[in-house]
Amino acid sequence: MDLATDPSTLARRLTQIGHRAGLDRVGIAGIDTFATVRSSIEDRVASGMSGGLTFTFNHPERSTDITQSLPWARSLVVGGKAYLPEAGSPAATVSRTGRIARFAERDHYRPLRSALGEIAAALEAAGHRSEVVCDDNRLVDRAAAVRAGVGWWGKNTMVIAPGHGPWMLLGTVVTDAHVEASEPMRRDCGTCDACIPACPTGALVAPGVLDARRCLAALLQQPGSIPTEFRAAVGDRIYGCDDCLEACPPGGRLLDSVGSTRGRVSIEYILTASDAELLDHFDRFYLPRRRPGILRRNALVAAGNSGDVELAALVTSYLTHPDPVLVEHAAWARECLVGSGAGQPAPSGK
Repeated sequence: MDLATDPSTLARRLTQIGHRAGLDRVGIAGIDTFATVRSSIEDRVASGMSGGLTFTFNHPERSTDITQSLPWARSLVVGGKAYLPEAGSPAATVSRTGRIARFAERDHYRPLRSALGEIAAALEAAGHRSEVVCDDNRLVDRAAAVRAGVGWWGKNTMVIAPGHGPWMLLGTVVTDAHVEASEPMRRDCGTCDACIPACPTGALVAPGVLDARRCLAALLQQPGSIPTEFRAAVGDRIYGCDDCLEACPPGGRLLDSVGSTRGRVSIEYILTASDAELLDHFDRFYLPRRRPGILRRNALVAAGNSGDVELAALVTSYLTHPDPVLVEHAAWARECLVGSGAGQPAPSGK
């Protein structure tokens, strides 16, 4: 498709390309610094509520100003792609399995990147520079999406779009083309705060304010020990948490349309597979420094919460593991399953 140089026509044609490539939402934003978002990130870090999150939190002066990474940028073409109903829903209970959040059930970023790539290719064919920035610490993608009118910023900190709710992944094509900006969406959550009490650990401490130190999705990705006060709340989760998304009314239509059961993985597999097998099987997961021990730690907590005493022997085998974090979580899980006084005792001090 030939692209006109008129900013308005260019915006319309890029939007058409995005929709034809499979995007559910497309919007255009300018490159002005996201000053309010930068201030919010800095406040979260200063208060400790960032919980050690890295990614866009590491350098907010960069992640809120795309020109620091790409000084030639003039416009942001933002796309959103829903991953429901394709991602399915995990069955309520399946013996000796753990849950994976729907966005990570498979690599749902792949079709999003592919669609953004078609927009970038069209721009380049017309003589413009472009770069796909998707799940990338150079840009706070939610801020770009809200400015581009893809959705509004919900009280659960997610971008929420009509008809899709929070069940979307976001990405951006940065370009040196002058593209007419979209109007931000004049909507918000109003009086609805269904997501706030839905959080199992109270991590949503106020509308739009997340304390990452309490967020299960964050805790399950980070290295080190999961605080004992949150381990029961982990339940059978292995990676991610969908509770605040499930409670969001605008996403109800998509959630109700799910007809497939997916998103469960064997606890026994995680606790017996090799490092190489785990990294290959879950290559789409974010694991700091590619540490498969994080998944084993999560699986031990899920095992302890399962009440399935047949997992006790496998859990007990981790009491002699060289990783002290896994030993600690195995001792906790074993006590949950059979009590610390039965069979092989937990190591002293654990």
